[in-house]
Amino acid sequence: MSPFLRIGFSNFEIDPGLAYYEEVLNPYCAVYMKEAIETEKGQIYKQKKPTMYPPWSTTFDAHVHRGRIMHVMVKDRTAELKSEATVPLDSLATRCKKENGKLEIWLEMKPQGRLLMEARYFLEKSDAATPTEPDQEAEQQREGLFTLHQRRGAIKQAKVHVVKCHEFSATFFPQPTFCSVCKEFVWGLNKQGYQCRQCNAAIHKKCIDKVIAKCTGSAVNSKETMIHKERFKIDMPHRFKVYNYKSPTFCEHCGTLLWGLAKQGLKCEECSMNVHHKCQKKVANLCGVNQKLMAEALAVIEIRQQAKGGRESEVTGREGPVGIGQPGVVRAPSGLVMGLPATATPANKDVQGVSWEGPVPEAEPEEPLYAVPRKDHQLKFAIEDFVLHKMLAKGSSGKVFLAELKRSGTFFAIKALKKDVVLMDDDVECTMVERRVLSLAWENPFLTHLYCTFQTKENLFFVMEYLNGGDLMFHIQSCHKFDLHRATFYAAEIICGLQFLHSKGIVYRDLKLDNVLLDSDGHIKIADFGMCKENMQDASRTSTFCGTPDYIAPEILLGQRYNSSVDWWSFGVLLYEMLIGQSPFHGRDEEELFQSIRTDTPLYPHWLTKASKDLLVKLFVREPEERLGVKGNIRQHGFFSATDWDALEQRKVAPPFRPTLTSPSDCSNFDKEFLNEKPRLSCADRTLINSVDQTMFRNFSFVNPGMTRVAAR
Repeated sequence: MSPFLRIGFSNFEIDPGLAYYEEVLNPYCAVYMKEAIETEKGQIYKQKKPTMYPPWSTTFDAHVHRGRIMHVMVKDRTAELKSEATVPLDSLATRCKKENGKLEIWLEMKPQGRLLMEARYFLEKSDAATPTEPDQEAEQQREGLFTLHQRRGAIKQAKVHVVKCHEFSATFFPQPTFCSVCKEFVWGLNKQGYQCRQCNAAIHKKCIDKVIAKCTGSAVNSKETMIHKERFKIDMPHRFKVYNYKSPTFCEHCGTLLWGLAKQGLKCEECSMNVHHKCQKKVANLCGVNQKLMAEALAVIEIRQQAKGGRESEVTGREGPVGIGQPGVVRAPSGLVMGLPATATPANKDVQGVSWEGPVPEAEPEEPLYAVPRKDHQLKFAIEDFVLHKMLAKGSSGKVFLAELKRSGTFFAIKALKKDVVLMDDDVECTMVERRVLSLAWENPFLTHLYCTFQTKENLFFVMEYLNGGDLMFHIQSCHKFDLHRATFYAAEIICGLQFLHSKGIVYRDLKLDNVLLDSDGHIKIADFGMCKENMQDASRTSTFCGTPDYIAPEILLGQRYNSSVDWWSFGVLLYEMLIGQSPFHGRDEEELFQSIRTDTPLYPHWLTKASKDLLVKLFVREPEERLGVKGNIRQHGFFSATDWDALEQRKVAPPFRPTLTSPSDCSNFDKEFLNEKPRLSCADRTLINSVDQTMFRNFSFVNPGMTRVAAR
């Protein structure tokens, strides 16, 4: 029989007479379980289990054996409070037994305060080989501290646009700022424009394809100066002199005000450019050159060269942005990306798959990059064609609704994103990636299918299949963990979906319980492709810091360049959660969690099968190239020995669990938090919407042929 204590903390007090009393804000507990170890220098205590942070009025279990102590520390948000106490567990167990198995005491803390603690004494049968390897996981699964009781949002570092060696990122300008390219005021709310992280040059987002000067410390002998000198005979250093400004003046490089009462900055004697003293060495040798006009002239030359049958290299050779989601960029039928000025209009507008007008609600659907070609007779859709019945989810950038197509009565899930938020967060390209991957998903039964996309002046809409079985996070919260057969089935179908994405050069980067949905039959569907990275074939690597904290791979945390290896680490975390009912890595905040991911070894309960543990161990290998999924065939692992992969890929294997549904519009498998809210689109600020650059969403709208068939029912 193995004794254990069920412990809980419900209150913390400090003497109101103390001056410090007023400063205690939101105290919380940290519990360190330590074991006695004999060394040459005597007995020491070493922590072997992860630090626990029990919420107030909850319980955790601690097995009792000789030499084990519980070190309790109470802290607060200001980091001013730090009270602690140490309790030998065997002494606490003895007191509990004397009090008929239950004890409630005030634990005196040092240097001040006291903690109300409850403890109950229990005996359980244990298969553990020794008392120093207690199996506290079994109890933690029932009332543990690390159970999966809340959803976890994804994070992503600011996107960096590398143009002419500049590293531009979306920036909030706390003071009036002017664009260094077009010299106009950068206006708007939140992140109004871009600023280079190296030279501090500020520009409009719309001017990113007008930048012709490279980012340099000093442009006197820069490569950019040499290129201009060779091709355009431009080598025009500025002639800056200290200047006393009598009226408010802005730096024409970083865009901010020249502060001070005298000698506030420098003025060029030739072109009258005004800059800060600190910006002098960061200005390119383009004295008297209008970057905006030169960029537009270069674009016109390139268009004429293309029209005359010029070489492709002459069209694509100019450095600059080449993303589909950027202004003035369109995709030609051959896949060639052409940089066009926003005002340029080609002679021939009949080329299929190219959009020349800005988006309007009734715009022609665009040809998706991965889907079938567009047909002229395709239907057009607008939000007025749908009835919004329920709100299924809500995030910072938009909402997901249960919607019914009026003409056929078919139910869909419509994801609505606010354009102003998408632009503010610099997520245009992520949105376009999501649209492209969703259109590709029709080729695989384990990815969420997209029927069409359309837009209004304020919103972007994704019309997707309605998966009314709910997500795995919803289901695991009701049963705590999945049995082995169910977890194996879900894991195998997830592998099919992941490997399909990887075969197309796509790294998913946000695999988690929340993003795996069930259809009405109980088969899985991977959803939410906004974190995907495309063009990751062969030896390609990327370095963006992104993902949901609990699932982020160590190579991302270490700042290393990575590939699809990160998806297999996330898959290991997800499988651990399905089998055990808690996360493998822990921490009160992101810093502690990330440290745990980098260094800790997950705990494996004694009841876990040998094949399950072996699979998890091989997925939690911290060397990416040695991780199962990257190295070896994960389908051949013993964990999947009973899986018929051919039948599984054809969805011929019966799911072990089928969601309870009463109708095609059943919402019972979704969190009640949002279902009671009125399903309506958020109102956008009219001034802000009028400032949105609609050309950023030029290639968004399209209709999949599957939508035509559904609408015709």
